Amino acid sequence: MKKANKFLGSIVVLFALLLAACSSDSDTGTTTDSSEETEASGGTLTIALGTDIVGFDIHNHNNTSTEAVHDNMFNYLFKKDSNQEIQPELAESYEQIDDLTLEVKLVEGVKFHNGDDFTAEDVKFTLERVAKDDTLREYPNYNQIKEVQVVDEHTVRIITHSPEPSLLPRLSRLGSGMLPKNYIEENGWDYFLSNPIGTGPYQFEEWVTDDRIVFTPFEDYYLGKVEEWDEVVFRIIPENSTRVSELLTGGVDIAVNVPPADWERVDSGDSTSMVRETSNRNILLVLRSTEGYPTSDVRVRQAMNLAIDNAAITENVLQGAGIPTQTMVAPGNFGANEELYDSYVYDLEKAKELMAEAGYEDGFEMTLHSPRGRYLQDVEVTEMIAGMLSQIGITVNIEFMEWSNFVEMRAAKENKDAYLLGLGNSMFDGAYSVDWYRAERFAGETDYKNDRIEELLAASAQNMDSAEREQQIQEIQEIAAEDLPFIMLHQETINHGVSDRINFVPTMDEMLYAPSITKK
Repeated sequence: MKKANKFLGSIVVLFALLLAACSSDSDTGTTTDSSEETEASGGTLTIALGTDIVGFDIHNHNNTSTEAVHDNMFNYLFKKDSNQEIQPELAESYEQIDDLTLEVKLVEGVKFHNGDDFTAEDVKFTLERVAKDDTLREYPNYNQIKEVQVVDEHTVRIITHSPEPSLLPRLSRLGSGMLPKNYIEENGWDYFLSNPIGTGPYQFEEWVTDDRIVFTPFEDYYLGKVEEWDEVVFRIIPENSTRVSELLTGGVDIAVNVPPADWERVDSGDSTSMVRETSNRNILLVLRSTEGYPTSDVRVRQAMNLAIDNAAITENVLQGAGIPTQTMVAPGNFGANEELYDSYVYDLEKAKELMAEAGYEDGFEMTLHSPRGRYLQDVEVTEMIAGMLSQIGITVNIEFMEWSNFVEMRAAKENKDAYLLGLGNSMFDGAYSVDWYRAERFAGETDYKNDRIEELLAASAQNMDSAEREQQIQEIQEIAAEDLPFIMLHQETINHGVSDRINFVPTMDEMLYAPSITKK
């Protein structure tokens, strides 16, 4: 095992060659029609995103960048504070009646954006939808809920199938975003998706796909109208150079995912600076274990892992904005296995031996899907991985995809050998991350199954003994680090450019919560 401050000098040469070869593909600026621009002045807060949201079905995605926008117009029953401690939000108080029953008293006087009162019936409608509809992306994270009983207008009892130690963390993330029962039943689901309403501090005004999302303050927000901003605009600007230029010229107040090449430029700007925070997101390669794919052989997966120099990626491509890791559960999350964090394995000769043992001494050809512009330096990271794998005879055909197409590919399970993915964890509980190894959840997408992991997943899912559950989650990580259904790369760092006219502190969960952003 090698720590993050070590890497082979030869990889630097490879990196330089790759950059030279790919220089013609670098981002180029584009001109935006001034009539479509929103002034970043007065009462408008403008945030530049690299990718658009996937929609307004808060239960049918597990996309952090989409949740970061949704967080402004939907409320959860519970929410994490700046220390990641769970606090009531739409819940006024709660009591664990027994191992299967959580009673929640709701805050009174909460209204949806159309004026309807928020009641226990909305909680039942919301949670039973996400817990029972197995077509929803968030279903695996909420199917532990058996039913929601309405006690009175502002009291519910949430009943689980078995003891559920992670229930409160689950109720503090997007699958717990409260939906308006009457509004949806009266108007239909398609109408809601085009005219979404929640109970949050901001209400929906406009969504122009791949261009902008506009919110305005909700006058009757239960905690009082947010006075700081008359309008919040999320602009979709995929090109790194254009996002940075818009920040430097005052067109936006925040530009997400500023690449390393522009950090000094932003920091030396007359009215801009960089802000950074460790993200709770890990970047990884998801591999096919499906029979017939070379990656179905664990020796091939191990060879690929050994051929990738994680530190060369974080030190050169990311310029230090990443921490090599062998686990999806980083420190700060319940169940983190710190022995696997800030570490990696790299052994090119051993990788070649494993390829030969697996019958691929002459290598093979594979497809690697990657989003473009979703993660920090995702294009450059993918290209460097392809170069590293070529050293053990693997010819990697990279398929770069726009984010919406990438999401559709995964939903349809049309992925080929591998794809690059960033996995966040707004639960801050390792149970969420290790559940990605569950065979049933990814049948047809990865087809990975490990019987011991299945046993540990089942046991930890209902273990109310915190210390024992932590050990079970840690053991799952140890097995995965050897069996490698995914190849772990690094934990990301948040790198946003910010206008000096605002106060903004990024958080590990990557939310862009406008009420916490203020003018200086």
